Amino acid sequence: MARSKLTDRQWDALDHLRFSTTDAEVFRNATIILMTAVGGRSKISIAHDLGCSPSTVDNIRKRYRQRGLEGLKRRKPPGAKSRATPPYRAALRKAVQTPPQTLGFGFSVWSVARLAKYLEKQTGIGFSEDQLRRILHEEGFSFQRPKHTMKGKRDEAAYEKARRQLKRLKKGRLRMIALLS
Repeated sequence: MARSKLTDRQWDALDHLRFSTTDAEVFRNATIILMTAVGGRSKISIAHDLGCSPSTVDNIRKRYRQRGLEGLKRRKPPGAKSRATPPYRAALRKAVQTPPQTLGFGFSVWSVARLAKYLEKQTGIGFSEDQLRRILHEEGFSFQRPKHTMKGKRDEAAYEKARRQLKRLKKGRLRMIALLS
């Protein structure tokens, strides 16, 4: 495939694909075709420069001849299909946005462990806490540990009085320790 075999339009399309993708494999595949089109490069030389095998160069060239730019892209995402189905994700979004007490629970904030158990009962699909955190992140939720404080729920005057008294007691104890030493 010499340079003359690629039209200016094909060259621009390959260049655009290379620089618009975030997938390293697609970038490599487009680069293989461009390096081939320049001419004077063996498949072994191209494979060496790009860190792939000569058979990969052959396969990419063949896919490009058969399917054009689509032959350079992945056919399906790598890895197994996620068990987090669209209905599971919908149940997750609904649960996260519902206060647990309205569902009859005795706690006011979801933890990942509680959420995982609840969703497993609702959907029959179970995930580890780490995996559920990743799914929550994919769905746009952030998970933070709650800060439990009594601020705004306590008698501030009584709190300040107890705080001052505790401070006096601590100072008195330090004096006592100093005298005994």
